[in-house]
Amino acid sequence: MPEALSRLNRAKLYEQVVERIKAHVEESGLHAGDKLPSERDLAERLGVSRASIKQAIVVLEVQGLLESRHGGGTYLRNDHLDVEPVDELVARRSRLPEVLEAREAMETKLAELAALRRSDEDLAAIDAALAFMKSEIEDGGHGAEGDRRFHEAITAAAKNALLAEFMRSIDTQIAESRNESLRQPGRPWRSLSQHQRIAEAIRAGAPKAAANAMRQHVQTVSKVRLLTWDPQAD
Repeated sequence: MPEALSRLNRAKLYEQVVERIKAHVEESGLHAGDKLPSERDLAERLGVSRASIKQAIVVLEVQGLLESRHGGGTYLRNDHLDVEPVDELVARRSRLPEVLEAREAMETKLAELAALRRSDEDLAAIDAALAFMKSEIEDGGHGAEGDRRFHEAITAAAKNALLAEFMRSIDTQIAESRNESLRQPGRPWRSLSQHQRIAEAIRAGAPKAAANAMRQHVQTVSKVRLLTWDPQAD
């Protein structure tokens, strides 16, 4: 039996299970799309409860490394499990709600102002960002750089220096929320579609529609697996 799946006997079980699953993937030469052993099999081989297995799988799902299919098992989404330390996940989970609240408040107003003040050059920058994001996704990426450029173009189109400065001040936190959202299964294409609706409203000079489309988009961004995870469960 591979060493990665030998029995565990210490505390903090689910964190140890995460490390053992990572080691098993490496030892077994598994790749993206391959299926992991069942929860029951993992629990028996590691000598832990299925609750600990479930929690470990959730931690890896939260990081976009695994995908659990209802009734169909758990599959790798990447060739390697580059696992983030649990304490870093906990810290990001703690600050994410406030970042999302700030984004909704500011970006909704920015979209409204952009619909009123955009120039032809602003519209060209927005279109270029959409095209870049689409190409990223088609190439197998998450579209994060195109997403960043899109929101940056809207901020520029709003022509409010103070709001732009506020956005720059939380740029790192915004990037975290962006990456968290875009690694959700199916999210990149959905975000692109929502971006296109925002752009259409801005192009049409419809501030209320632009604000509503942006609000819906940021609310979608807030629906991430990380915020449903309970770090205290075991």
